[in-house]
Amino acid sequence: MTWKANAAAIAIFSGLTAPALADDVADFYRGRNVSMVIGYTAGGGYDLYARLLARHMHKHIPGNPTIVPQNMPGAGSLKAANFLYSLAPKDGATIGTVSRAMATDPLLGESKFDPRKFTWLGSTTSETSVCAMWHTSPVKTWADMFGKTFTMGGSAPGSEPDTFTLLLKNVFGAKVKLVTGYPGGSDINLAIERGEVDGRCGWSWSSIKSQRLEWVQEKKISLLLQLAMTKNPDLPDVPLLLGFAQSEEQRQIVRLVLASLVLGRPFFGPPGIPDDRKAALRRAFDETMKDPAFLEEAARLDLEIAPVTAVSIDELLAELYRTPKDVVEKAAAGVRK
Repeated sequence: MTWKANAAAIAIFSGLTAPALADDVADFYRGRNVSMVIGYTAGGGYDLYARLLARHMHKHIPGNPTIVPQNMPGAGSLKAANFLYSLAPKDGATIGTVSRAMATDPLLGESKFDPRKFTWLGSTTSETSVCAMWHTSPVKTWADMFGKTFTMGGSAPGSEPDTFTLLLKNVFGAKVKLVTGYPGGSDINLAIERGEVDGRCGWSWSSIKSQRLEWVQEKKISLLLQLAMTKNPDLPDVPLLLGFAQSEEQRQIVRLVLASLVLGRPFFGPPGIPDDRKAALRRAFDETMKDPAFLEEAARLDLEIAPVTAVSIDELLAELYRTPKDVVEKAAAGVRK
C-alpha cells in the first residue's frame, strides 16, 4: 500500500472511530444517574459548589445523565476520599469533591492513597483561605496570638482547619488550642456563634462571601490572616501568613502547606476510569466552567469561579510530590498535634 493509500485508510478509520467512541460514551451515560460524593455535611462551601456543578455539568456529558449529590461527611472528608480511591466504581458513574488539603495529606498526614492517581476533572476556583476570630475573642492581631490562649474549631486530622491551626501552633508558636471533631464548616461556624471556640483558620474567603458576609460587614468576625501565596484583591489590608515567616525553612513549610489552595474546590473521579469517559468528563467540566447559565447562577450565589484545569492539577501534584524529603518531614511535623 502506498503512503497516500495508507493515509487515506487512516483518515477513513479515524472518521469512523471518533463518532463511534462518542456514541459509546453517550450510550453509557444515557438514562444513568452519576453520583456526586461530597465529603462534608450540607450547607458548607464544598456542598454549595458541588450542587451548583451538578445542576449544570450533566448537560455537557454525552447522554445527559442526572448527577445526584450525596453527602458523605467524616474525618474532614477523608472518608469520602478513601471511598473514591478504593471502593467507588471505576466506570465513570461516580465523581466527587473533598477537602483540597487531601491532595497533600499523604505527604503531610497519614493518608495512604496517592492523589496523583485520581481522575482529576478540575477545580471551580483557586482559593484564598483566612483565619477569622469572633468579635468576643481576646485575639485581635497577629501579636495577640502569642500572648493570649485561644481556641480554634477543626474537623479532623488533614482537614484545612486542623492543618492551619496546628501550623500556627507548631511552626510559629501561637498559644492556640485546637477543638476538633466538627463534621463540616457549617458546624464550626455554629460553634463560633455559640462561643464554643474563638474562631476558625482555613476558612475559604469564597464561603464567607457567599454564606457569612454579614458577619464581616457587622464586624462579628475579624480577619487576622490570609492563607494564600498572594493577596486576594478583596482583602488588601489582611496580612499574608507567608509574610510572618522568619526563616527560609519556615517559608518552605508554609509554601508546601499552602500549595493545595490552588486546587480551591477540586472535583475528581476514582483512579482507572476508562479513557474515553475520562476525556468526556474532563471536557464536560471545562465546558460547564464557560456555561452562561452556570456562571449566572454562581454569580447569584456569590460563588467565585476561576477554573483550574485537570492538566494543571496533574502538573501541580507531580511537582509537590518531588519536594525534598527533609522539607516534607518538617512540614508534616508542623501540622500534627
